[in-house]
Amino acid sequence: MDVFEAVAEPNRRTLLELLAEGEQPAGGLVATLPRLSQPAVSRHLRILREAGLVEVRPDGQRRIYALRGAGLAEIDQWIERYRRFWAGHLVDLELHLASRHDPTTHPDE
Repeated sequence: MDVFEAVAEPNRRTLLELLAEGEQPAGGLVATLPRLSQPAVSRHLRILREAGLVEVRPDGQRRIYALRGAGLAEIDQWIERYRRFWAGHLVDLELHLASRHDPTTHPDE
């Protein structure tokens, strides 16, 4: 499974968001997704690992998962083509907001 298929699933995106905050044990990740069983979370983590988005290391009986920044590079490269559109829209928004703001008036008056 490629990275795009891996991140297409909402529960896997949630796991990535949690791991973006820092590494976590598998049990902690399971606890954050109470609507999913432990085997379901394990399957999602396996898919993310196979796609190169997360890595795992043993810590005694626990498995600690961490985000792999390098695994996100493929997504970043794909998004790069579209950043120029975002930048242009942000500049347009800034200009629009600036044109609506009249520094000579005060809302409290």
